[in-house]
Amino acid sequence: MKTKAAVLYKYGQPLVVEEVELDEPKAGEVLVKIGAAGICRSDRHFMHGHAHIRLPAVLGHEGAGTVEKVGPGVTLCKPGDQVVLSFVPACGRCQSCLEGRSNICDTHMATGPNMMDGTCRLHKGSQYINHMGKVACFAEYAVVPDTGCVPIKTPIPMDKAAMIGCCVPTGVGAALFSAKVRAGSTVAVVGCGGVGLNVIMGAKLANAGKIIAVDILEGQLEFAMKFGATHMVNAADRDPVEQVKEITGGQGADYTFEVFGSAETVKTAYEMCRKSGTVTVVGIAPIGAEAGINAVDLVRNEKTLRGCYYGSAHSRVDMPMLVELYLSGKLPLDDLVVRHYSLDQVNEAYDDMDRGEVGRGAIVFQ
Repeated sequence: MKTKAAVLYKYGQPLVVEEVELDEPKAGEVLVKIGAAGICRSDRHFMHGHAHIRLPAVLGHEGAGTVEKVGPGVTLCKPGDQVVLSFVPACGRCQSCLEGRSNICDTHMATGPNMMDGTCRLHKGSQYINHMGKVACFAEYAVVPDTGCVPIKTPIPMDKAAMIGCCVPTGVGAALFSAKVRAGSTVAVVGCGGVGLNVIMGAKLANAGKIIAVDILEGQLEFAMKFGATHMVNAADRDPVEQVKEITGGQGADYTFEVFGSAETVKTAYEMCRKSGTVTVVGIAPIGAEAGINAVDLVRNEKTLRGCYYGSAHSRVDMPMLVELYLSGKLPLDDLVVRHYSLDQVNEAYDDMDRGEVGRGAIVFQ
């Protein structure tokens, strides 16, 4: 079938919105009509060349839609289901999956931007086109693995459902599933974009006592207060580590989160963490970035430094739970999504992100 999609042909160049060909779903695969796709910085990393993917590729990994057709053997969803798309469609059989870490599925990582069988469904003539995260939802339609389709029992707006495909589990999960923030504790979040706001929401759900938003943009900081932040630290004004320590009586925060993606901010999050505290790195830094950590401080102060991919979430279990939290009013996603675009406006959407527009944008399909 033919579908319109946004294709990345060359790093540093705009996405090309054009018609491409999409093959039928094979065994264990699903054809989804995309309802909405989130504007996430992870795609921007590929566009700028800060991260690499085999080109050409259809980007978009934060999405939701409606099942149109299923391939042989699919039992996890059916035509007509509203689904959230997971960009880590776990195989359930590899060592990571069997150890309960389906968010870092070995089979998914080994097959990269191809489907689970190592082949592509997208092409333009004889040229195959890769699938970002096996999702490729910057398109009207997508073929995805069935394990990456998470049905929603109670339909919700597509733009909100799309957020539950990436920034919500990545951020909320970092606080709840990875760091396991304790009630009454102090949390500092370095980077208050879409994922950082969700870390703040997760810390609030955990009943943290103080939630300190750290950013260099005043607008981002003010916006963060709507989602549960109790304090603001503008890192452009003064050393953010000093400011966080002032707020915490000189100790530093119990939990710190790096949610921007750079060596500098990783070090900042580490240094503003208190003795015996936990530093959780969520942001994806550019290829080759290395953060200098004081090795003696790490030992003497018994700090914990950990990475967190996809919020350490189990998509098929945790995404439905996050939908219920949204429906109950505990996740204010209506306030998070503030800009809507058509697919033809995808490059404009990323320009808005680069300008530091607050909140999250989404491409909405008819």
